[in-house]
Amino acid sequence: MSQTVQDKTAAPGRGMKFTGWAANYVDERTSASVAVKALGRKIFPDHWSFMLGEVALYSFIVILISGTFLTFFFDPSMTMVEYDGSYLPLKGIEMSVAYHTSLDLSFDIRGGLLMRQVHHWAALLFIASIGLHMLRVFFTGAFRKPRELNWVVGFLLFVLAMAEGFTGYSLPDDLLSGNGLRIIDGMIKAFPVVGVWMSYLFFGDEFPGTVVIPRLYVLHIMLLPAILIATLAIHMVLLVVNKHTQFAGPGRTNDNVVGSPVMPVFAAKAGGFFFLVFGVLMLIGSLFTINPIWNYGPYDPSPVSAGTQPDWYIGFADGALRLVPPGWEFVLFGYTWSWNILAPTVLLIVFIGLVALYPFIEAWITGDKREHHIADRPRNAPTRTGIGAAGVVFYAVLWAAASSDLIATHFKLTIEGVITTLQVLLIVGPIAAFLIAKRTCLALQRKDREIALHGYESGRIVRLPGGEYVEVHEQLDDYERWRLLDFEEYKPLTVRPNDKGRITAGTRLRAGLSRWFFEDRVMPVSRKELEDASHH
Repeated sequence: MSQTVQDKTAAPGRGMKFTGWAANYVDERTSASVAVKALGRKIFPDHWSFMLGEVALYSFIVILISGTFLTFFFDPSMTMVEYDGSYLPLKGIEMSVAYHTSLDLSFDIRGGLLMRQVHHWAALLFIASIGLHMLRVFFTGAFRKPRELNWVVGFLLFVLAMAEGFTGYSLPDDLLSGNGLRIIDGMIKAFPVVGVWMSYLFFGDEFPGTVVIPRLYVLHIMLLPAILIATLAIHMVLLVVNKHTQFAGPGRTNDNVVGSPVMPVFAAKAGGFFFLVFGVLMLIGSLFTINPIWNYGPYDPSPVSAGTQPDWYIGFADGALRLVPPGWEFVLFGYTWSWNILAPTVLLIVFIGLVALYPFIEAWITGDKREHHIADRPRNAPTRTGIGAAGVVFYAVLWAAASSDLIATHFKLTIEGVITTLQVLLIVGPIAAFLIAKRTCLALQRKDREIALHGYESGRIVRLPGGEYVEVHEQLDDYERWRLLDFEEYKPLTVRPNDKGRITAGTRLRAGLSRWFFEDRVMPVSRKELEDASHH
């Protein structure tokens, strides 16, 4: 008995010694402790908006977990077979092996339908959270020096996520995914000279071919995830190197980040938050049906009708195609130039390029070469906020156009009227959004000046000894006053001659854009104004 007790008490000691030996063995060969200590001292701000990036990361982990399960059972073959599974309405119908195994995952494999739906919902949340995270970064100016490269990397993540979503959406080889691939095939073939060859390389034969699903499968589970993981790693490294931005407040400067260190506070919060995101996705996947491929049947071009919609994140491209006016095709040099497809393709490429390069464009216009670690309040950068609002409306109109047929049928409108209205909104909407957002920001800045100088209106009226009635204002605390006053004054660039004494057209253009960017600005409250108001 005594020997048994001695062994039991000695076992934890041996385990701890082995753990310590293993840790030292690894550290001596990798110097991992240096990286762990450096990462453990990393400070994360506590503002709720910074959690959007965490949601994207955690939903991506759920995608990898659920996707691994699906990979074990999905067969991307396009060989035609006869369905003999559990879903009786499709019994005996000829379909591809890819569609057959997708149905098997939904009805015959335990937990398969749950994993399919969790995978789809996690993909939607992944792309949505990246988009919202980028909007937060844009509207607060967190993309400025030294984070311009990280903005480009983050935008590349967004594009890769959309490509990953589209390839996964196309794998079941059902009616909806077949329609989406057919649209892609048409867009590729619209390019003169090279279009037909590009389609052949992608589909292997006349659409739908026999190799497109296996090729998309390789892209979806190997190439795109590898690039996405590598890009995400670069994004995280740049995040650590460049430090987080933070909102203005007492003790918060370019050199001092206020928040929680990674170890142990933020790590504990992040672990709990991951399981919260995971649990919500599992709950949604178990309660809400998404992409019921059994309702659509295998791909067949003959039953295509209104109501076939792409996922929301790729809908803007479909909407751009629908808004092109008719009659934009002509024959030149023996080739048909389909500008009804080429024009929206070029437009979307330009739009995506402008978004990716915006940090460099703004830096060139403003001439601002300083480092920025304090995030702007959107109202204090009215022109940038107006540009962001215009971009969101532009995207939203294209997104709505992807459902133009559903809008017409549900609200009993003519499809021509819906298209014409959206065509007008595509031009007028962004302009109106820019003007409204900018004027709103300027009004809020003026209101902030009033509050910073005189405080909040309390609603209490006091009669002075001289008989005058005045309203007593509640004064701000230090944090509120700091938040209202801590922003910098910017001035437009002046036109200056170059080394040769000439004023070039580029210089005039830059100065003109700078005046446009900073016009109608509201000056921050000066120290003298604040002292006078306090004395009064």
